[in-house]
Amino acid sequence: MKRILIMAIALALAVCGCIAEGAGTEVTDQIPKEYLTGMKNGGTVEKIAYPSKDYAGDGTEITKHAVVYLPPDYDPEGHYDLLILCHGIGGNDNEWGFLNDFCLGRNAVDHLILDEGMNPLIIVMPNGRASANYSDSSMSNAQSFYAFGKEIRNNLIPYLDEHYATWGSLYPDDLTKARDHRAMAGLSMGGMQTINIGLCECLDIISAFGAFSAAPTSYPSSSVAAKLEAFPDCPIRFFYNICGTEDGTAYASAAGAAKDLPDKTDRVNDNNFLWQEKPGGHDFNIWNLGLYNFVRILNAVRAEE
Repeated sequence: MKRILIMAIALALAVCGCIAEGAGTEVTDQIPKEYLTGMKNGGTVEKIAYPSKDYAGDGTEITKHAVVYLPPDYDPEGHYDLLILCHGIGGNDNEWGFLNDFCLGRNAVDHLILDEGMNPLIIVMPNGRASANYSDSSMSNAQSFYAFGKEIRNNLIPYLDEHYATWGSLYPDDLTKARDHRAMAGLSMGGMQTINIGLCECLDIISAFGAFSAAPTSYPSSSVAAKLEAFPDCPIRFFYNICGTEDGTAYASAAGAAKDLPDKTDRVNDNNFLWQEKPGGHDFNIWNLGLYNFVRILNAVRAEE
């Protein structure tokens, strides 16, 4: 039955101009137009400051900032899944635009939760540069993206677990216990971080991943497969990828990192992996669709558990 579903989805996506290879979780090549409008009773968004360190430098203590999306009817006494959503090389914690009431990605998530009853989640959008000069978006500060895993593990997740109603708040002394309630995704350089850092360094504390047009410095699939061996007891709940076929910046790197990964390791297969490509470039038409589909995938995976 699952194989029939996979084939039907692949056929439908091929007809509409995109290709999806892998799991039988349904994806689409377009966000419904009615989901792009704002909702008065949608989620709330706030800016936070949290303590961190200059991991790309001398390790001095610094204060970082992030944007946090709280779902509609957020209950501080409840327990919510957490999505770490990362920006691109020239962006910052505001790049996804969630502070704007007209943000397409935010509106789509609101509609998914309110119109389709999808599992509400908390989304944090941090600045992905783990350095004292994190506000510097120049190429000279690009290396700071690669140290961000230390900040995720030591600062960002612990802060969110302490101050918000995450599942991780139940286990303040052991981040691994809530890994099945955490996901990581990102666009371009944030897609690289999702692969190189989330999947390859933090698989013990994060279990689902979405890479949208992953940047050229993403590990090749052979390296990803090798690094996964460091986490033999940490299943990948899902690994979703999307890229535009006309993306001259990232298509080669994104495909090289993920498209043939199921051929390199048995850690991903038809049950927990999806590669999607469609006509498009290196822009938010692809990235908002990636966020929309990834949230739907997370909900589907949660429903099956």
